[in-house]
Amino acid sequence: MTPPNRQRESFNAIAEDYDAARPGYPDALVDDVVALSNLPDDGFILEVGCGTAQATLPFAQRGSRVTALDLGARMVALAREKLEPFPKVSVQQSSFEEFDAEAGSFDLVMAATAWHWVRPEVGYAKAARLLKPSGNLAIFSNLHPKPYTGFFETARPLYEEAYGPGEPEPSTEKEIAAIAEAISSSGYFPRVEVRTYPWMQTYTTGNYLRLLNTYSDHLALEPAKRARLFEKLADHLERDYGGVIEKPYLSVLFVASVSRVPADIALTKREVVLD
Repeated sequence: MTPPNRQRESFNAIAEDYDAARPGYPDALVDDVVALSNLPDDGFILEVGCGTAQATLPFAQRGSRVTALDLGARMVALAREKLEPFPKVSVQQSSFEEFDAEAGSFDLVMAATAWHWVRPEVGYAKAARLLKPSGNLAIFSNLHPKPYTGFFETARPLYEEAYGPGEPEPSTEKEIAAIAEAISSSGYFPRVEVRTYPWMQTYTTGNYLRLLNTYSDHLALEPAKRARLFEKLADHLERDYGGVIEKPYLSVLFVASVSRVPADIALTKREVVLD
């Protein structure tokens, strides 16, 4: 199994698939990020793990000033190409841990399906230090709501064959509550507002397999096992679902105002680099 700090770097190898297959986020979510964080018209945003700009683009289109970070050179190249028309946006190849900026530089630190890659003991304190006293942290992602139904339930035996029996998964409600608790218990962002946005996406067999090939747990499978899993999933999709499925998404947004700045913590590049 790929170590977690290497697993997050695996996306760079499939950057084109990531750009083509990963979904964006509902417009209502983006509107709520701006509204709930009281983002000024000329506010500065720091985005953690921008990928190929799925979340960055709608903020750029609204005229926001964004510094977007990502580890992968190919991811950064694709994001820069997409964001070229927006001079207020810059994309840097860097992890959040290694990124350096003056304290109080940003009105908003945000992460779209990326914050779970940041070490909690580093992430919350550093976000608080980089935010202005009135700043906010916004974390959002696309969840697959439970309980699973249809294809997503009938495909479970294929996954158990590839991965082995797994532990029971928490309910969507418990998953959301755990994230909110992690944010509030950090000590820097005690009041967390949560919003949810259900929506659906249609996939053909080929498009769905391309999406799966951008998930870190699928990328971590041995190539032969992954190929067998994909072959069986494709057969199941074509035979039993006519090659088309509706995938439910639940986009979840967490917004929290910074309550205190860790002035006693000096986060240098040397101290925060991952092992």
